[in-house]
Amino acid sequence: MKAAYIHVPFCEHICYYCDFNKFLLKGQPVDEYIEMLLEEMRIKTAEAPCEKLSTVFVGGGTPTALNERQLEKLLAAIRTILPYDGDGEFTFEANPGETSEEKLRLLHDYGVNRLSFGVQSFNDRLLEKIGRTHRREDVYRTISHARKIGFSNISMDLMFALPGQTLEDFRETLDEALSMGLPHYSSYSLIIEPKTIFYNLLRKGKLRLPSQDAEADMYSMLMDEMEKHGLKQYEISNFATPGYESRHNLVYWNNEEYFGFGAGAHGYEKGVRLSNYGALKKYIGMLRDGCLPVMETHTETKKEKMEEEMFLGLRKNEGVRFRHFREKFGVDMKEVFAGAIKEMTERGLLEEKGGFLRLTREGRFLGNEVFEAFLLS
Repeated sequence: MKAAYIHVPFCEHICYYCDFNKFLLKGQPVDEYIEMLLEEMRIKTAEAPCEKLSTVFVGGGTPTALNERQLEKLLAAIRTILPYDGDGEFTFEANPGETSEEKLRLLHDYGVNRLSFGVQSFNDRLLEKIGRTHRREDVYRTISHARKIGFSNISMDLMFALPGQTLEDFRETLDEALSMGLPHYSSYSLIIEPKTIFYNLLRKGKLRLPSQDAEADMYSMLMDEMEKHGLKQYEISNFATPGYESRHNLVYWNNEEYFGFGAGAHGYEKGVRLSNYGALKKYIGMLRDGCLPVMETHTETKKEKMEEEMFLGLRKNEGVRFRHFREKFGVDMKEVFAGAIKEMTERGLLEEKGGFLRLTREGRFLGNEVFEAFLLS
């Protein structure tokens, strides 16, 4: 086990596109949740002693929505309970404008060495349209504070294909984002998910989205601009200065195992996929009774593991290594997926290079279609 994901499901405000397990902070049993979150970590690590974790990622929700006392309690417990390697990657998600200097200092003092800011856009009109509460100037101020305190490994999330967004809007956001000289950027197109405000608006015909061609133009611009600024695209949606790739996310894309702690969190342990109850009352109640809050488990077959190896690994720009696949599963990739490899290669969406099977540039635009081809019947 190399990694742990910790979920803090509280937010000051709910964004219109978000479908993660989250709850408005006001009136929630936050202190009790933290107690039970720490109890889950204690039970899990006692049951399954493991090697030092090389990466811990705290996401949400908005982890920095916790007050300073709650935040310090969580940070201290993570360093005490989890077998975290002090030289590893310790990431916290944060929102610009909602993360005070005091909270940033707390994070830094307890060994957090990577911050991931949900910026999404530098256009205040678009930020308001998608339900974000921060504004352009908050981004500059918060990142300036983080740097002053000592953070250098900072990532920024950006979104494109937003309602009413033009190619020029996205270009301006990219220009501002890249002018900050961060070592890591993630950028995703908007996906309308059920149970979100945007989903309801779309069903009512009240949401105007860019065309598929416009979305493709934005993605093409994204890749070009990142390359111009020396940022390597190492995954479909992620770009980094060499050495600053997200070690935590690479655990997922390399199809490796990890702990998942918190309400609605997912984990992968000893070949078993697990998902926790998302409802706070159920999550807290089960742990109060001394039980792990696991809602579902699924023991993967060899076929499922091979499928996941492909559609997770092909997200990476280097792709999936033929030799690694054979060593891991005892069978040749070209035997298992002969049809999919042949079809996608002939269509120009996949290529073999340096012992790897990987997406071509064109294939990155049609990634989901490629991944589906590797589902075995």
